[in-house]
Amino acid sequence: MGVRKREMAERIKEEKKQIAFAKLNNCPTSPRKMRLVADLVRGVKVEKALHILRFNPKEASRRLEKLLLSAIANWQAKNEDASIEDADLFIKEIRVDGGSMLKRLRPAPQGRAHRIRKRSNHVTIVVAANNNTQS
Repeated sequence: MGVRKREMAERIKEEKKQIAFAKLNNCPTSPRKMRLVADLVRGVKVEKALHILRFNPKEASRRLEKLLLSAIANWQAKNEDASIEDADLFIKEIRVDGGSMLKRLRPAPQGRAHRIRKRSNHVTIVVAANNNTQS
């Protein structure tokens, strides 16, 4: 491996050490409802996001709060020597994708049937340390 390639690989490895992520798959909530809560905390510092999610009355906020705590724990496992307060963590990315659908039938008048789609979603949260050295 050449010197430039090795330096680039080491730089990418250091950048990856500053981020951590957590995923929640097949959450039985519609993606639209989950996105309403996810938009509240996108780009916000972790402490403020936890407060927002804790006091939000929506059911999706409970699941996102648990997922955010998991992402913080993953970041802490990567960086044992660093503290969360000094790192100044923030939510770098939060993505809500549609998951699989359960299709059910509901009886309708005159012998017909309407299809009911029970939606689910996949949520990915990426937390990163705020580096003040960048200008």
